[in-house]
Amino acid sequence: MAKGTQKIGWIGMGRMGFPMAERLLKAGYNVAIWNRTHAKAEPLAAKGGKVVDKLADLAGVDIVFSIVSTGKDIEDVYFGKDGVVTGANRLPKIFVDCSTIGVDESAAIRARLQERGADYVAAPVSGNAKVIKAGRLSAVISGPEAACKAVMPLIAVFAPQGVSYVGDGELARVCKIAHNVMLGVVIENLIEITLLANKMGVPRHAFLAFINNSVMGSMFTRYKSPALVNLDWTTTFTPELLRKDLDLGLGLGREWDVPMPVTAAAREMLQSHFGAATLKHDHYEYLQKDFAALAETIALAAGMKLESENRNVPSGLES
Repeated sequence: MAKGTQKIGWIGMGRMGFPMAERLLKAGYNVAIWNRTHAKAEPLAAKGGKVVDKLADLAGVDIVFSIVSTGKDIEDVYFGKDGVVTGANRLPKIFVDCSTIGVDESAAIRARLQERGADYVAAPVSGNAKVIKAGRLSAVISGPEAACKAVMPLIAVFAPQGVSYVGDGELARVCKIAHNVMLGVVIENLIEITLLANKMGVPRHAFLAFINNSVMGSMFTRYKSPALVNLDWTTTFTPELLRKDLDLGLGLGREWDVPMPVTAAAREMLQSHFGAATLKHDHYEYLQKDFAALAETIALAAGMKLESENRNVPSGLES
């Protein structure tokens, strides 16, 4: 089906959803958008998006994408009182969900959609809003092979770094949970070694420049370096969401008898961040900041008070 005639629905205008849908619009696709807060979707109307008032208005599209915070959110937007599925005579042929949720949650949603004759593709992504803007987002997908092949070109528009098909069912969920477990472990270790070098006299910007130029450097260590150098906790991913994903990973480890001691230690260190946050007068707002703010908690345990180095540090995502 040509992109001009293919009708796409999009649910979720958060930090990730907005730029992902924007890339589809820029590529010339017909996209109808719903978001709980209508105003967040309005800027895309000027770029050709059709902002709808009700989720039911998406029932007539060919493919609907969603990216929300939790499995409960997906259930609400699909099957809730005013959801896409509820009361609809015609459903989208394929539902594509890019959220990070549990395997069991995803399987239950898949079963309910199959009962209604719709295919379900799990398609979580790797990156943040800056990664999307730089054209470096990637995705992992699973589900019925024919449905996955049908949506792969669409996903590649907002995930040009690569779309990996890993099989049927919820295998993409497993991959994304494992990915985010690594995210938690790597950020904690990166903070630990950066603070060790820093306390012994090495400026953070100099140490991270060395790491980023070494075999241990990665897209992730590069784009987190400005935050760790300048203490810029502009949110890309919250500690609460990271804690949820570490718990999902540890749960799978217990279920499948895979020991995960490093993950367990990282999870408990992250938990200390929630305790330390209660000492802040604005502790709720503080926990909405980026998960890299964990650096302040680990610094506190190390007897250090961090200050910004006020350095112009490249993120590796500059366009």
